Amino acid sequence: MPDTNLEITQKAMEDFKKIQEYMLLAKEENSVKTYAKLKKEYLYLKSFLNVAGVNLTDIDEIKE
Repeated sequence: MPDTNLEITQKAMEDFKKIQEYMLLAKEENSVKTYAKLKKEYLYLKSFLNVAGVNLTDIDEIKE
């Protein structure tokens, strides 16, 4: 279980990366429902990382 802010942020960044990969696959496969569900998680993680002070400029592949 993460016990520091850095570990929590690292886990969120890892999840953010995975979600983006899945979103790109869903978009490629034209899976609108899957993409929409993943987008909700993407936006949640993106807002969390913004509050944590993470600069997403270089790691955000979706840009939504």
